[in-house]
Amino acid sequence: MILTDGKESENCCPEDVYVTDIGLTWIASRWSVVDMFDREPDRHIRPEGGPLAEWLGFASLAVDEFDRSKAMQLGQDVQRLLRSPLPENTIRTTWLGATHGLFDPAECGISARTWLRRAEAAWLARVRQDDSAFVPLPAQPVVDEELRRDVLQVIRPASGRLSHAAQDPPFGAPVTGLVPALERVVTEACADLGYRFFLRAMKAYQVPADRGSLIALGERFGYPYWLVREGLNDRTD
Repeated sequence: MILTDGKESENCCPEDVYVTDIGLTWIASRWSVVDMFDREPDRHIRPEGGPLAEWLGFASLAVDEFDRSKAMQLGQDVQRLLRSPLPENTIRTTWLGATHGLFDPAECGISARTWLRRAEAAWLARVRQDDSAFVPLPAQPVVDEELRRDVLQVIRPASGRLSHAAQDPPFGAPVTGLVPALERVVTEACADLGYRFFLRAMKAYQVPADRGSLIALGERFGYPYWLVREGLNDRTD
């Protein structure tokens, strides 16, 4: 855990201060890199295989970016969604919102769940290059009702602004129904993952936020120091 005054607690790894996201939402955060490449006139810098290959590459890269415990988070996140009762459109909408509407699996001819399975396979293949006997842990979604309620409480004050920003973005595909989709991830899949998807969408669309309550909730989930803070359009002052 990290203290709000910026000091590391005794149980915190020093590297945590450099971690701005983890797991599936770290992959979603790569939209900014993709967008930068899309605006370049020299498009040959994109990898062969198109957008899907590029995003699958991020799943592999996650293993090299983090220590083992954080690298394992991707597999956990994918299974939290795949094992949930969430409908296809909810998962797709959540993913679109987290990526500023820049990667839609449907445009690649696959469903959101198929995208998750392929991302998991790319991640697992990279993990097994280092550990051929590796077996992923079972999904461990956060289903605590109090945490679910608290996540919903921080989502609701921003719901109007986030919905408007997602429906009328300066670039990327418009996303409708984002807030209800996020809430369903929280209540039907995992409070932790739903909260990180909410944070990722807030940052993607630069929606103003009072970071105090967001940081406090992030500490309860044990997030690395910068996971909430980095990229947040803070309007505390």
